[in-house]
Amino acid sequence: MAPVPPGIRLLVSFNRDQWYRALTFILTFLLYTSFHLSRKPISIVKSELHRNCSSASELASVALGRSGGREAPLPSLHTDNECGWKPFDKSNYKQLLGAMDYSFLCAYAIGMYLSGIIGERLPIRLYLTVGMLASGLFTCLFGLGYIYNIHSLGFYIFVQVANGLVQTTGWPSVVTCIGNWFGKGRRGLIMGLWNSHTSVGNILGSLIAGYWVSSNWGLSFIIPGLIIAAMGVICFLFLIEHPNDLKGVYAQNLCPGNGVSAKSWNGANGHSKVYLQYKDNKTQAYSYLKESLLNRKSYDTELLLPRDSVCVPAQPVVVVKSESEPSAISFMGALRIPGVVEFSLCLLFAKLVSYTFLFWLPLYITKAAHLDAKRAGDLSTLFDVGGIVGGILAGLISDKLGKRATTCAVMLLLAAPTLYGFSMISQFGLGPTVGMLLVSGALVNGPYALITTAVSADLGTHKSLKGNSRALSTVTAIIDGTGSVGAALGPLLAGLLSAGGWDQVFYMLMTADFLALLLLLRLVTKELSSSKSHPVSAMELKEH
Repeated sequence: MAPVPPGIRLLVSFNRDQWYRALTFILTFLLYTSFHLSRKPISIVKSELHRNCSSASELASVALGRSGGREAPLPSLHTDNECGWKPFDKSNYKQLLGAMDYSFLCAYAIGMYLSGIIGERLPIRLYLTVGMLASGLFTCLFGLGYIYNIHSLGFYIFVQVANGLVQTTGWPSVVTCIGNWFGKGRRGLIMGLWNSHTSVGNILGSLIAGYWVSSNWGLSFIIPGLIIAAMGVICFLFLIEHPNDLKGVYAQNLCPGNGVSAKSWNGANGHSKVYLQYKDNKTQAYSYLKESLLNRKSYDTELLLPRDSVCVPAQPVVVVKSESEPSAISFMGALRIPGVVEFSLCLLFAKLVSYTFLFWLPLYITKAAHLDAKRAGDLSTLFDVGGIVGGILAGLISDKLGKRATTCAVMLLLAAPTLYGFSMISQFGLGPTVGMLLVSGALVNGPYALITTAVSADLGTHKSLKGNSRALSTVTAIIDGTGSVGAALGPLLAGLLSAGGWDQVFYMLMTADFLALLLLLRLVTKELSSSKSHPVSAMELKEH
């Protein structure tokens, strides 16, 4: 007999639950990658919505001189949009672009507070599918503005607001799914790896949008819109919200048809069905079914079966506690969980910095380094590459030290001078700019990634909840919703301050980093004063 290949031995070494866990990890990763992929095009297209008018005028002057002073038609110049796409072709284009960012992010921030509460009460798979299909529709609508030559600011604002609202279905849903499938042991590292979907989505969105930005910027939106809609269909077909959702399928598959009769009883108060199998006058019950009932912490369930070989009609007896199934946590109840307020406010300023880079970095590179829109978009992806490394390092270090707040504080402390260095070094050529983009991305996105993933999951399963697992989506939505307020303010302030010079924008970003650091000082002090060093998932954030 030939030896089994090592690759096959590796595949069969994983059990069924591990395969489903891997499927959930990969699927949720791809789902939220498509969300960020569809958000990125606006930052790439900005430099095309408002072109360099002085360059267009110089080109027109050169062409006019070559024609001997006669006004010759210039097919390469479009008088309607030689300075950009109306209404973004005026001198106040930065304010208009900032308002467009603000409309999306403000709607996102407001909708996020509601999204978590709604998500706790609806099937996550259907909720996420509808949100992704709607997001694909509105992303495509923005691109159709180019196809149908739409120049109304109100149209683009409406599309941004609608898209911001439907995109709030994404984050609470995927974090809840990943939290349901993965335990607390190495949550920082696992979620640090998983959270790289943010940067991967930004990179792919930049590359896709950059490919068409100069020739047909409408496709820069339409293609990502079709991608997120297609991922919504995949979500509907394959997403498994919780491991318990598979137990009914397993029960049916374990009732073979050869000489075996199976009986089933509906469980009381929403319990899983109980299946009994009769064969050779002996009554058997699948141990995993009994275990699945007994493992429900909120219920005491027993199945009484005959122990002898006499054929006696089996009578299932299910004893259920009188208390009802744990209800979804309220908004104020989630706020009372220790650490939620501090981390939420810290994320407000951390996300302000991150989203300012997300929406304005390509335009800044275009103006500072004098690059075209495609090259600036490609170069801006290095910030997201650094963000991937930063998120993984933040999760790994916080797991090792058992100090989530301290890890975030150190990275925020290092980020502020790094941002100042980036504003200085970016004027000295491409090489230093590449290095500072990588370092800045790691230090800016590291705390942001850690708070929105591992910290949110830790707090959503805090010991004060007494085993109520239906708080994770609400806690995640509160933390990310508060952070989204900063995400809305950052690009808006950048649009207003950049009129007076980019230095003012960087001073604003450094101030936000220091404020985020200050908000964590109480939790950092508590962590450092603790005599034990163990993972934050096991660490007790005591009531205050």
